[in-house]
Amino acid sequence: MSRIPLVLILMAGVLAAQAPPNMPKADPLWPGAAPGAQGTQDEDQPTLAPYIVPQGRGTGTAVIVCPGGGYSHLSMDREGDQVARWLNSIGVTAFVLKYRLGPKYHHPVELGDAQRAIRTVRYKAADLRVLPDRIGIMGFSAGGHLASTAGTHFDAGNASAADPIDRVSSRPDFLVLCYPVVTFGQFAHRGSMQMLLGDNPDPKLVENLSNELQVTPQTPPTFLFHTTSDTTVPVENSVQFYLALRKAGVPAEMHIYERGPHGVGLAPMDEALSSWLGRLAGWLRVRGLLNAAAK
Repeated sequence: MSRIPLVLILMAGVLAAQAPPNMPKADPLWPGAAPGAQGTQDEDQPTLAPYIVPQGRGTGTAVIVCPGGGYSHLSMDREGDQVARWLNSIGVTAFVLKYRLGPKYHHPVELGDAQRAIRTVRYKAADLRVLPDRIGIMGFSAGGHLASTAGTHFDAGNASAADPIDRVSSRPDFLVLCYPVVTFGQFAHRGSMQMLLGDNPDPKLVENLSNELQVTPQTPPTFLFHTTSDTTVPVENSVQFYLALRKAGVPAEMHIYERGPHGVGLAPMDEALSSWLGRLAGWLRVRGLLNAAAK
């Protein structure tokens, strides 16, 4: 019988103690009602929770974290708080995004929330002690679809906007996609698609949000990880996106593990699968995202 290494047991205990109630205070993405808001409840107010690396320990890199949940709920602990704290441990400042969800909200509301998060961090980069050209977005499952949408549907900002944040580019500098929903084609996760687009979406919109079809040479460098045995979101989602990146000449790295269920997060109790964290840290280091002078 195999034994789980003590370090993984300790890690799981630490993460269990760091539940969402301990999350930093989240800030609204807009000073008033968010564009398209249908009410004033918590579900109508997208927010960004900052996990700031202590001064002198940062790398200047920031990551916006998009938890998964099929566009119907958010895994704010396993795919939010825990991930942000791990990013902090390697010197990366993190921001956990609470974006609006279906069936109340449909595209383009969710993308608008993600774009606003990217613009906000970039606009406030100096105050946050991060570099405006080192802002990535990371997503899990349906959050991976949102992150890949942000990486394939972006703009340079509106130079004439009254709000200075809206004048800033929404293009992320890199993507991290973890067992992501990417396609709305053959290998789609139908629940996510329905929550995001409704019951009878326009086929052109379905194609536009099948993000493997939207990759261009301007798509940011991307890290992907998935498992072959994922029965919720087929591994083909990651494979198709990787092949599209390769065809477009975009730097990419993909790790596919044989075993592991959907929604593992950091996989703290799985000695093999948890190695994806080290591989991600290595990729960030190779790309020069962990070697800046401390901020």
